[in-house]
Amino acid sequence: MNSVTPLQPHPGANMEFWPERIEMAAAFRWTERLNFHEAVANHFSLAVSDDGSRFLMNPNQMHFRRIKASDLLLLDANDPATMELPNAPDPTAWGLHGSVHRLCPQARCVMHVHSIHATVLASLADSNLPPIDQNTATFFNRYAIDNDFGGLAFEEEGQRCATLLGDPKVKTLIMGNHGVLVIGDTVADTFNRLYYFERAAETYIRALQTGQPLRILSDEVAEKTAYEIETYPGQAEMHFGELMAILDEEGSNYAS
Repeated sequence: MNSVTPLQPHPGANMEFWPERIEMAAAFRWTERLNFHEAVANHFSLAVSDDGSRFLMNPNQMHFRRIKASDLLLLDANDPATMELPNAPDPTAWGLHGSVHRLCPQARCVMHVHSIHATVLASLADSNLPPIDQNTATFFNRYAIDNDFGGLAFEEEGQRCATLLGDPKVKTLIMGNHGVLVIGDTVADTFNRLYYFERAAETYIRALQTGQPLRILSDEVAEKTAYEIETYPGQAEMHFGELMAILDEEGSNYAS
């Protein structure tokens, strides 16, 4: 008789929050592909409990290009023993993301990067992003600027940053001298915001480089544009769905 190789269990068969893990892994892979990452120093997290305290996050010092769904840590923002665990997260990731999930339950997904143009913007004496095109207008009256950088985002610094996200309209934090942090309702929503913020920052930085006067939209038109974009049906989900489809067509192992 021919022997039959038993079917191997799906890698997510005994793991909680498998669909959420897959989406997070796809976000890591595309962030690396777009060169928004900073070696192994940046972090994404996703709340998986109603109160936001339990969350998924990338493991310590693992490159975004290699992260799979099964690699993600499941953490509790209210667990003081987290950093004593054998698979403890990066201390700065715990300080920042743990604080945000503990203090800002509206922040279901949190993405923090040091992408080039966002960080250039965060390094200017005036880190405001004027509405000079559709992408920059997306963020009109919808970001905060942190002018009090205090070093690496260990727990005290992370808590300070979390206090800047109290306004429900603010979903982007320009972290002065540091980078950018975006929050959202889902992985797709947050990744879409991250993508467009980097594009908006690049447009603005390149416009400044021309040395020519800027054509700045009126507050009325900028607010109208921002509202129209944030209420545009399904754009973030379609964008992220296409990115996942590309990974699938390429045979990526992100969903394993």
